[in-house]
This record gives sequence, C-alpha cells and structure tokens, in this order.
Amino acid sequence: MEQIVDFKKIKEIPGLLRIETNPKDEIQGVLLDYTHSVYKHEEIYGKYCTIQDYVDCPPEKAYEYLKNTYSLEEWTFSVRDFKKTNTEGLYVGKDKIGDRTKIYCKTIANPEAMTVDYHCAWDQGQKLWMIYLMRIIPAEPVLNRPGCVVLWTNCHHPFYDKNPEPGLAPPGRPWIGEFWDMFYAGHWIELQNLKRILEYRHKNKLPIGPNLLTKEDQNEDC
Repeated sequence: MEQIVDFKKIKEIPGLLRIETNPKDEIQGVLLDYTHSVYKHEEIYGKYCTIQDYVDCPPEKAYEYLKNTYSLEEWTFSVRDFKKTNTEGLYVGKDKIGDRTKIYCKTIANPEAMTVDYHCAWDQGQKLWMIYLMRIIPAEPVLNRPGCVVLWTNCHHPFYDKNPEPGLAPPGRPWIGEFWDMFYAGHWIELQNLKRILEYRHKNKLPIGPNLLTKEDQNEDC
C-alpha cells in the first residue's frame, strides 16, 4: 500500500518554517535576516570548521590514499613519524607544530560511503577527541566533470578550550585550542597540499601512495 506523510503530527513541533504555515513573502524576510554582507569570524568558525575543494583525481584513488594513516605525513603541514602502537589500529607520531608533541591517531574508513575519519589527540591515546571528518564525493554527478570533491569538517570539542591532561604536555607548549581561529586557514593550506599530491600523481600515472620506505631503505638513506 502506498504511504503518505501525516502532516498533523509535524504541526505539533514548534518553530518549524514550512510553506503551509509561513507564506513565501514572509520567508523572504527571514532569509534576508540570515544573510549578511559581513560576518564575524566567530559566526562562521566558532563551533565548526568546514572546507572543501575539487580534486582532479578519481574518487576511488583519493579514498585509497586518505585511508592510509601514513598519508598524513605527506599532505599535513606538521604531522610526521607515525609508528604503530600495541593497540590495534592506533598510531603515534609527532606533531611538529607543537614542538615535542606526540599525536595519536586511529583512522576509521568506510569504502561504501567513501568517508575517512581521523580520530586523534595530542599527548595521549586513550580518548581520541580531535576528530577530522572527511568525505570523498564523485565529481561527475555534482559538478559534471571527472574527479572528486573532498569535504573536511572539524567540530569544536570542549577540550579545545581546556587541555584535559595538562600534566602530559611538554613544558611551555601552547595548547592546540589556541590555534582554533586559524584552523580554516591552516586546513586550507593542507587541503591544497592534498589536492596537489593527488593531481600530480594521477596526471603522471604514478602510484597514489603514500610513498613508504622499508627499514632497509631507511638504512640506505642514512
């Protein structure tokens, strides 16, 4: 049997703006109230930081690259030297923007949705609260062109405002939350790094990477 929506129940919810209860000319006024020529930084970046860009690389290749935790060493500005820990799926590396700071990371990826989420934290690996949410979207249906669109969102966790484990911090190091106002700009730099790496390797028919060295390779470079 075909189903229809019962609009009687939804009318009970206060505050909804729907054409049945708010005429179009009234909604136009609401839209104008929500649209400003100037926005405060806090209004845009206060609770969430979202960036996105087109990448001329097949979405499947972009996903395969991003789901590899070691790729962060190539396209991020300062995360380096990942090593596996004794906890399955958990890596520890260095965030060189924080001098002697350890960063822990667990990558959670979904091949069907092409989402890659980096669950991270400075100093400790028990509570991974710095979460970088990324989604790869095929560009063909949304932009009518080959390649993909990468979306990246961070949410302002309360720990950005106060270090939950101050005793683990290296002496004199600033806290990651002090940089929140610069997250958009910093992440934009990193997204452009990601875009350039993927496009360069795809265009030149190179392995997408990341480029990993074996212990033997490292010894040869020493």
